[in-house]
Amino acid sequence: MKFAAFIPARYASTRFPAKPLAILGGKPVIQRVCEQASKVFDQVFVATDDERIEKVVKNAGYNAVMTRADHKSGTDRCYEAFLKSGSDAQVVVNIQGDEPFIRPSQLITVRDLFNDTGTDIATLVKPFANDATFEKLSNPNSPKVVVDDNWNALYFSRSVIPYLRGVPEDEWASRHTFYKHIGLYAFRSDVLARITSLPQAPLEKAESLEQLRWLSAGFSIRVGVTQVETIGIDTPQDLAAAESFLQQGEWD
Repeated sequence: MKFAAFIPARYASTRFPAKPLAILGGKPVIQRVCEQASKVFDQVFVATDDERIEKVVKNAGYNAVMTRADHKSGTDRCYEAFLKSGSDAQVVVNIQGDEPFIRPSQLITVRDLFNDTGTDIATLVKPFANDATFEKLSNPNSPKVVVDDNWNALYFSRSVIPYLRGVPEDEWASRHTFYKHIGLYAFRSDVLARITSLPQAPLEKAESLEQLRWLSAGFSIRVGVTQVETIGIDTPQDLAAAESFLQQGEWD
């Protein structure tokens, strides 16, 4: 089975314009994402709407595909780039362009979920620590996931799920394993074609989580587990934290 990694990277960002080109440890953030992806996948492409990003990616020795500027999601951008790239991959892996510390082990976990021929879509979760505060659990910027007995996602929410009835909130993390969603996806290419043609679903609009569109349409999402914490970059403050993390040298 052939896999191809696609990394959507927009220049415009409300909180951090030109984020993919921000320098982290002497290299642009987008280059670091490419370096991590190429440790696992032979085919790596950046899907971008900006010639400045395209130039930096190509100068670093990686593939860049120019896409439309009006895509509403990274998934849509990845699909356009997949079609334009000429890739013959059966599985498309969508890696966020602001995750320079994505680990090979995490990519391998998602990749290996496709050893099961029944896997249409795959993603990743990380357990919250059993001493996590309720404030951390309830952060709406960290979507939560509940799964069935076969590790298929039942639901994603910005709220804390499940609700622990009769348990004090400060004991929730110690009384149940909660899972945080890691925004890494992989799709069989034919499934990607189908989900990008779907209209928005009411649940997606309510939670602002596009994966709820896929669940609402009847697609299954297989879930893998990682114990590794990653640092995404959404703001200049996140970049400073990432620089500190990089200097610790405790990642691969």
